[in-house]
Amino acid sequence: MNASNVTTENRVYAGVFGCIMVIGLSLNVVSLCILLRRHSLTSPNAVFMVNLALSDLLLAFSLPMRIYFLATGTWTLGITACLISTMLFRNNMRSGATFITFISVDRLLAVVYPLRSRHLRTSSNAWKGAALVWVILLVFNIPETIGLLKHLQDHKEPVCFESHHYTNVIRSAVIYIQNAVLATMLTVNIVCTIVVSWTLHTHLSDSAKVYNKVNVIVIFAMNLIIFCMCFLPVPLFVVTKSKTNISPLVCLSVVNCCLDPLIYFFSFDAFWKKKEVMGREL
Repeated sequence: MNASNVTTENRVYAGVFGCIMVIGLSLNVVSLCILLRRHSLTSPNAVFMVNLALSDLLLAFSLPMRIYFLATGTWTLGITACLISTMLFRNNMRSGATFITFISVDRLLAVVYPLRSRHLRTSSNAWKGAALVWVILLVFNIPETIGLLKHLQDHKEPVCFESHHYTNVIRSAVIYIQNAVLATMLTVNIVCTIVVSWTLHTHLSDSAKVYNKVNVIVIFAMNLIIFCMCFLPVPLFVVTKSKTNISPLVCLSVVNCCLDPLIYFFSFDAFWKKKEVMGREL
């Protein structure tokens, strides 16, 4: 792509990404402030949500570079900026899918095994799990970044955000591992949803059943929608090695930074209230 052949379609995508950036940045800044100021981070659920919000903020910060490329058709920001923006996007998909899965498992334990899971559902274990996710992502980033750097250096023309076409041994291994992990996490989310739905339907009293269904089922429905709509399309597209425009699927992927705050809202009975009234947190 270059400035002479920027299409109306590309400018539309630039505008869409711009709207997503503004909405996602605003929602996640507000959500993060509320989570940190009004909700105790002794809750594992809150810990995972804070990390998810941080992941979404990093994605939002990377979008201006993608918007610039789509709107102008040129890339004058250098290879380093391209690497940073590309890896932030990939890491958001991976970390976002992981933290949403953690939230589903945490809700499963809270509903199905509320007493037996108390020793597992601690903020200490949540922070350890979150830290492990970021460390694993950083380890994966090293070989993947080296491979992407070599690919970018081999092209005289700017190919940033079109780098999904390249393949090598490392890239192929990362794609295989990523898709296997995504399939596993999707299965976990589906199983959690089924088990929790069955538990709510058969084991809770009538009053508790009505109250918890509204909160819990909405959380799991949102988790599944975000997971399937935002985290699966791009990895599946990469596997097919299609040469078509990937921008529509990338749009779907980055929309997760606008949808994730809905999880925070429905996960707490009193999201906007102060922490002293959070005894009703699920």
